Amino acid sequence: MAQTVPPCELPCKEYDVARNTGAYTSSGLATASFRTSKYLLEEWFQNCYARYHQAFADRDQSERQRHESQQLATETQALTQRTQQDSTRTVGERLQDTHGWKSELQHEVEALATETNLLLAQKQRLERALDATEVPFSITADNLQCRERREHPNLVRDHVETELLKEAELIRNIQELLKRTIMQAVSQIRLNREHKETCEMDWSDKMEAYNIDETCGRHHSQSTEVQAHPYSTTFQESASTPETRAKFTQDNLCRAQRERLASANLRVLVDCILRDTSEDLRLQCDAVNLAFGRRCEELEDARYKLQHHLHKTLREITDQEHNVAALKQAIKDKEAPLHVAQTRLYLRSHRPNMELCRDTAQFRLLSEVEELNMSLTALREKLLEAEQSLRNLEDIHMSLEKDIAAMTNSLFIDRQKCMAHRTRYPTILQLAGYQ
Repeated sequence: MAQTVPPCELPCKEYDVARNTGAYTSSGLATASFRTSKYLLEEWFQNCYARYHQAFADRDQSERQRHESQQLATETQALTQRTQQDSTRTVGERLQDTHGWKSELQHEVEALATETNLLLAQKQRLERALDATEVPFSITADNLQCRERREHPNLVRDHVETELLKEAELIRNIQELLKRTIMQAVSQIRLNREHKETCEMDWSDKMEAYNIDETCGRHHSQSTEVQAHPYSTTFQESASTPETRAKFTQDNLCRAQRERLASANLRVLVDCILRDTSEDLRLQCDAVNLAFGRRCEELEDARYKLQHHLHKTLREITDQEHNVAALKQAIKDKEAPLHVAQTRLYLRSHRPNMELCRDTAQFRLLSEVEELNMSLTALREKLLEAEQSLRNLEDIHMSLEKDIAAMTNSLFIDRQKCMAHRTRYPTILQLAGYQ
């Protein structure tokens, strides 16, 4: 600032008025009427000398003041120029400082914008991955529902059902994880935008201050845009200090960098989550498909064995039917000899008197009837056993046919329904959110 000379009051002049004293003075009453408005000659000379002295003193003082004024004007002009140059230099340094902070803020704003866009892309991947999990869950739920339509005795809790339940639980857990991660990404994006807006506001303030200081740096004493602002020298109560200003911007940059680092770490975490979840889903899908393949092989093998036993059972039923028919025929064939022996005994029972003898022929006929009855009893028992065996074979035949039908139905459900439906399972790129 230009140095100013404080104003001071000049000393008041003191005039010494000459008085009528001496030998030639007259103070008599006789001449009083003639001296009312006249001075003596000495008084006139004294007055003239006083005027000369006063004029000389005033002229001398004026010359001294003029010389001092010229010297003061020269000194103040030089001081004003030095002060203005120093102020211009200080404003230039301030411009460099403001430009440095402004560049850092602009770089941080651009970095936050880039980071936010990258995190938005990761959020879209998470949303696509979450949508992609709906297809595996619907496939798993459909597989479980379809397998509920299996017939007894194939309605079992086998390894396939265990793997399907594990797959459904895994998908639900992954969906919950993806939802939580999406919420975390949304929160981080909001924080990124808030700190980006803070840095943008600080950058805008510094840009405005830079333009003002740049305008101030171009002003000089010959500028036509300058004008008087008497009250501009007072400090505003809300004005900051260089330390608080620098700390404010530094804090904004530190918070923005911290959130940007957190956003980058979250993106890495999202990559890991999507990679792990997609791999887990595909591994579980492969495990379910392998379990389906093994179960179908088991069903195929069981059905083949059942069909083999059914074929043998049918052949045995045919043989047993022939056996029943043969037993019936054998029983029927025994009826005529029995009737013959009984007729002989009946006729011989009519022999007269002493001729009714228990001779050898009589005993042989009796033993023949007994043998025939025993044969018939054995044949009838065997016929009953054969008929029971035939019924058992027919029951086995029906049971085998039902089991084969149940096996065929289970194979149709597992192979044609479930495994065919599982061909629509999303790829690992879809599960990772890339498609």
